[in-house]
Amino acid sequence: MFPMVTGFMSYGQQTIRAARYIGQSFIITLSHTNRLPITIHYPYEKSITSERFRGRIHFEFDKCIACEVCVRVCPIDLPLVDWRFEKGIKRKQLLNYSIDFGVCIFCGNCVEYCPTSCLSMTEEYELSTYDRHELNYNQIALSRLPISIMGDYTIQTIRNSTQSKIDEEKSLNSRTITNY
Repeated sequence: MFPMVTGFMSYGQQTIRAARYIGQSFIITLSHTNRLPITIHYPYEKSITSERFRGRIHFEFDKCIACEVCVRVCPIDLPLVDWRFEKGIKRKQLLNYSIDFGVCIFCGNCVEYCPTSCLSMTEEYELSTYDRHELNYNQIALSRLPISIMGDYTIQTIRNSTQSKIDEEKSLNSRTITNY
């Protein structure tokens, strides 16, 4: 009879433990019902990228001195720089510059180490195409400035929720003459 009583006691303890786990999970589920949805409707709403976002590379042809530092610091030797030496001015003359974004890993080394700052990262991240060869950008395509998300009136911009919370906290913590 004693083993039967201990069996019922352990069964009761397991039942209470299972009920506690179910109750805890139910409380967590109910706590998530008050939150706002995080999902955005992408083509019509876009989130604003962060300040240091690494998007498509912008190239300024006039500033480039064809030093090939960008090729040397690139982990995959991606930028193609064609140049010729001009004997009259004793300098390199840039002929062609291209980057294949199908292979680029967007590490930003080329932008960071460029001595003339002719390369910069933009906020453009929509580079999808149906053909892989369309991702090979020459100096003309690289020099095109992207359309700012903020300037496009057809798209509703959504700020990151963490940034808006920080701004709200700053406004609540600040005191004005009328707010004591």
